[in-house]
Amino acid sequence: MKPYKVKKRNNLKKKSRPIEKDVFVCVDCESTGLDPKNDRIIEIAAAKFTIKEILEQKDALIDPECPIPEASIAIHNITQDMVTGKTVIKDALPEFLDFIGNHIIVGHNIQFDINLITHSANREGVKCQIIDNTFIDTLRMARLYGESPSNSLDQLRQHFNIEFEGAHRALNDVVVNIGVFRYLSQRFNTTHQLLNTLKKPIALKYMPLGQHKGRLMKEVPLEYLRWAASKDFDMDLLFSIRSELKRRKTTRDFGQSTNPFQHL
Repeated sequence: MKPYKVKKRNNLKKKSRPIEKDVFVCVDCESTGLDPKNDRIIEIAAAKFTIKEILEQKDALIDPECPIPEASIAIHNITQDMVTGKTVIKDALPEFLDFIGNHIIVGHNIQFDINLITHSANREGVKCQIIDNTFIDTLRMARLYGESPSNSLDQLRQHFNIEFEGAHRALNDVVVNIGVFRYLSQRFNTTHQLLNTLKKPIALKYMPLGQHKGRLMKEVPLEYLRWAASKDFDMDLLFSIRSELKRRKTTRDFGQSTNPFQHL
């Protein structure tokens, strides 16, 4: 999937239309795990909204028809008893996909949710085209903003003093996510301007994952950066890693070229 490209399935009919005029759909899923291809949806929520108000929202618990790992329950607090006997994803998806329609999808690390929904639909034989929708990732918007101590949804909620909506559940996260989006979009006059900005990779100051998570990029060991540069990370992280490698090489080459004793 190629993110942040304005495709035909969206409602951006006027590039110069103020962002306040656009209608978005925020989507969030809770699942049995972090593998969008093999894990199952256990809760799905969505809300249509504008910059000024939430227009409509819906959510549903889903029976995954398989065990929920304890590690996942510890995150979202959705137990097996809560979903047993609820609607199954094959029956729930058509209504949610119709609700999403061709609107611009907003979410935090939203590509995971889109992939999770798409794989679920393909597995069940449900027609699904949301992979073609334009989408906006508030995680990348937070990276661009760069003033929060952490880019997690909960830390952003605290940073912007957004009202706490309760436990880590799909609809609660959707409402918080909309609030975060409103703050992060204030610098943009149009959605088209926002999308064009997000087409470019964003330089990360800190390593966001792995054994050196939280360290300044300039402090991450060289060998680790070389290893990470070949991995399938998102474009912001790869851009940041490769930029840091290039910076160090340039600094080293410059230092060698100006050192009269380098050959001694």
